Amino acid sequence: MILALLQAPVATSHVETLAPVVLALAVILAAAKLGGDIAERIGQPAVLGELVVGVLVGNLSLVGVDWLQFITANATIGVLAQLGAIILLFEVGLESTVRDMMQVGARSLVVAVLGVVTPWALGWWVGALLLPNHSVYVHAFLGAALTATSVGITARVLKDLGRSQSPEARIILGAAVIDDVLGLVVLAAVAAVIAAVNSGAALSYGALALVFGKALVFLIAALSLGVAFSPRLFSFASRLRGRGVLLATALVFCFTLAWLASAIGLAPIVGAYAAGLILEDVHYRDFAVKEELQLEELIRPISSFLVPVFFVLMGMQVDLSALMRPEILGLAAALTVAAILGKQACALGALGSKLDWLSIGIGMIPRGEVGLIFASIGLTLVVSGEPIVDSATYSAVVIMVMLTTLITPPLLKWSLGREAGRGKRER
Repeated sequence: MILALLQAPVATSHVETLAPVVLALAVILAAAKLGGDIAERIGQPAVLGELVVGVLVGNLSLVGVDWLQFITANATIGVLAQLGAIILLFEVGLESTVRDMMQVGARSLVVAVLGVVTPWALGWWVGALLLPNHSVYVHAFLGAALTATSVGITARVLKDLGRSQSPEARIILGAAVIDDVLGLVVLAAVAAVIAAVNSGAALSYGALALVFGKALVFLIAALSLGVAFSPRLFSFASRLRGRGVLLATALVFCFTLAWLASAIGLAPIVGAYAAGLILEDVHYRDFAVKEELQLEELIRPISSFLVPVFFVLMGMQVDLSALMRPEILGLAAALTVAAILGKQACALGALGSKLDWLSIGIGMIPRGEVGLIFASIGLTLVVSGEPIVDSATYSAVVIMVMLTTLITPPLLKWSLGREAGRGKRER
């Protein structure tokens, strides 16, 4: 009966247009929360469970259950997933501030730069080696996808072990802010170059430098002007009567910067992340009397709704049958190795000090939600009508994201435990 309803001709009535959307949301949210609960019970981040359950739901057709395929084809669900990605990057940005970014120190800066340049080069090389028949744009995108770091997973492990205030933790968390900024610049530049080529523009070193420059200028201008403008915006908004003004103002700020990024040819998530970095408590202190909750707490219900839609939908687009092909399975394994080794270059930034360089390198490994957003952008890029990232390559990238997210907590616990044990023996 359900299959017949889903396959019925599209009606013009509002109810029949809405019905598939609400059913899709019911399936996605239920699956996401079940998957997240299972992941948390085994000591893994909920995001991993949401992604895995999406992979399972999306591949039920392999066992003859194909009525859920309407979810990935629904345009409204796709838009909600993209909004989820914007809200997610806004939240990631809110965890840091521009002041934090400016105070990371030289060592954290070196760690961050090494953690972007090396994975990008290794990812490009793996793409060129294993996908020789694909264009150079595919190779460049694979490199860009490896630059991401999901420091939230590392931060949780450090907190659980009581090491969140250690020198290594400060280096990792400081470097991760710069790492995200540089990674977004790389991704934005690669995506903009691909979009320019698709429109027929000639590619030259000058054009490439212009794209990178545009991404850097946007971020620098957005951060500089935003820090100066946002306190005035929130001060004015605090005079408005009614409920939810702080949340609405923050979302206006986020969506405006996301639109501005898109308007100049960058990914909207770049603007959303910049908006999160700009905002800090002091900007909206005038709301302290009116609002009982902090901005992070106000945004959480929206995030709890939209972000699982993004994760589950991205998981549903993984083609497990493609992983039965040796070359795709080999690509997933090679990308995972490159992702791990690339971030170990971060450890070079700790040489010459008494810091635990191995723990720093391991702490930068997980790609998590940020890596998944990078992968999702690849699905939207085309050249001459052909997608840059096909379903098989996308599946390999998602497997890399899942594996790097999965292995980091136990590896980091082992590494920090090893260092703690060594310290006790020396005493």
